[in-house]
Amino acid sequence: MTAALTTVGLTVRFGGVSALDDVSLEVPASGLTGLIGPNGAGKSTFIDAVTGFLRDRATGRVLLGTHDVTRLSANHRAHLGLGRSWQTQELFEDVTVEENLTIAARRLTFAGALREMVRRPEADPRVEATLELLQLTSVARRQPRELTQRERKLVGVARAIVGEPRLALLDEPAAGLDRHETDWLGERLERITASGIPILLVDHDMSLVLRISDLIHVLDNGRLLATGTPSQIRTDDRVIRAYLGSTVKGEQ
Repeated sequence: MTAALTTVGLTVRFGGVSALDDVSLEVPASGLTGLIGPNGAGKSTFIDAVTGFLRDRATGRVLLGTHDVTRLSANHRAHLGLGRSWQTQELFEDVTVEENLTIAARRLTFAGALREMVRRPEADPRVEATLELLQLTSVARRQPRELTQRERKLVGVARAIVGEPRLALLDEPAAGLDRHETDWLGERLERITASGIPILLVDHDMSLVLRISDLIHVLDNGRLLATGTPSQIRTDDRVIRAYLGSTVKGEQ
């Protein structure tokens, strides 16, 4: 099966500093793939690079399926099926959750989004399906400012998948959540992959990533350190030394 995403020699430099250094990896076209590493390892930079936001600083190749998107803009990559969430969530606060998803489903430009905010968008069946999938129907008519932190996080995830992308890249969706809330979020991420949308998950919550991932890539100092199943990553001496610590072997 063709991978959902492939990078070949992906390198990102800021001046003389390499944030990513010759990273070649694949994200399968099904299931959930984790991307982990210490602070500063290059995880968010990787997402920014593959989604087209660092074209002037990136070298190497990025393929979405078999389509080489290396030279394409971020907007063009989104239209071809790369969905993403942001650490800062990027929600429109003055419209409803339903309208936030409608705007995201249409992958509007900023100007187009502003036009949508002054009139009620037409119904989109993908929006209703996403609300039901993530159990957000009860808050569909509320504005993001009225939601709890975990609900806001989930709306950010919903925005990333509502357009039925070929791959959803989620950047720290569990940040700021407690253990119960993280488990709650993890169940919904599993619903997404079960629906047929593959996920690349970046998160510092190791218990979450190890529990729900099918495959994990590990970055360290901008380089790919290891790739394997959760059980393989738990016992990889290179990963333990660089990041996880000896306690991870006994973590369930």
